[in-house]
Amino acid sequence: MLFKDQILFVLQHMKKNKLRVTMTVLATMIGCSFLIVLASIGFGIQETMRNEILNQEQITQIELWGNETLSDEDKTFIEKIEHVNVVLKKESINGYIHSKFEDREGDSNGVFIDMAAQKKLPTNLSEGRLPEAENEIIVGYHYAQSLFNETDNAEIERKSKAAQEQGSYYDGSEEGYKGEILNKTVELQFVDDATEEYSEPKPYTIVGILKKPSYDWYIDSSIMFSDTLKNAYPSITTSSTTLIYVDSLEHVLPVLDILKENNYQVYSQVEQLEELDLFFLIFKLGLVFIGTIAILIASIGIFNTMTMAVTERTREIGVLKAIGASPNLIQRLFLMESTFIGILGTILAIGVSYFISFLANAILPHIVSYALSDESIMEHDITFSIIPFSLIIIAGSISILVAIFSGWRPARKATKIQVINALRQEL
Repeated sequence: MLFKDQILFVLQHMKKNKLRVTMTVLATMIGCSFLIVLASIGFGIQETMRNEILNQEQITQIELWGNETLSDEDKTFIEKIEHVNVVLKKESINGYIHSKFEDREGDSNGVFIDMAAQKKLPTNLSEGRLPEAENEIIVGYHYAQSLFNETDNAEIERKSKAAQEQGSYYDGSEEGYKGEILNKTVELQFVDDATEEYSEPKPYTIVGILKKPSYDWYIDSSIMFSDTLKNAYPSITTSSTTLIYVDSLEHVLPVLDILKENNYQVYSQVEQLEELDLFFLIFKLGLVFIGTIAILIASIGIFNTMTMAVTERTREIGVLKAIGASPNLIQRLFLMESTFIGILGTILAIGVSYFISFLANAILPHIVSYALSDESIMEHDITFSIIPFSLIIIAGSISILVAIFSGWRPARKATKIQVINALRQEL
């Protein structure tokens, strides 16, 4: 029997029992699509988290652990490492800074920055410039919003009480200074956390405003001073941080390895990516395993369909053997039928999976936003489901192989049917 005739033979019998075959194909489709959609959630969440990390400005930044100040020799050594652009020292002020502007006041965190090193980095300002004198400062994007007068404070208190009664929270974003703050002079006082003592108020000119934070929930009202100003306040205690900036993402890990080999305690967001990929590899394997169980359940239907097919075609099998058909040919005919069922179910599952994935990405953000009463979720680029081609290959292979193995036992049974007994069977 030619291969073409074998295919026609199988399709003819599938058409004859189309209701049973259709239900078996649907069961295979459901099992395979469940596997694809389930695993796609792992791919979607992983991609969302990777993009979240990669979109951060700190992705090419390496942080030196601890509060120890680098010696000049250490700094020179690190700066000479290939692909290192800048070694930047930041000293966070232990306490807060009290601001006065016109009839408004506010409290902020402060940091001393090595402005000479900062100038070598891409600008982090939304407007203005870096300080060039000790009495010049940079403020956070929301600094003006954090300056309140008595009217603002009363309004915030009223709105906060109304929000509490409704079970929500008011952040005071509608109050604060709404005018232009750039190039304005503010009066600042350093406040010691431990003693609550205020330094003498001094005027400072705002010459730069930082970019808006990547996270909408983060309110940046910080103040950045030039590190040369620190000598004027010797009593101020600070927490030192050293940041090493690499020229590109691909060179972060090689620089990290060099630093670790020289016993520097360092950390980078890129390491978090590696840990994230390992976690999601295990997570996706778990999802694939659960999805495979659904396909194995569907294989019971394939096994039942093929067993029924062998029973119903006992006389036909006898005729084929009587005219010279080999056991291998008979086995192949039944394996082809179970394979066709697996292929049809897989093709339908791929189409259904892509449709479900599209609906999930289109609808779930709205559902989550409504459930959490947070419309800002819609502004984030969240992907709930991604179906890469590799997932299609893996899920399709599992589905088709399970279908073949499900038909193997009934096919073997068909080869063992005796010709005489088969021909004696009543029609």
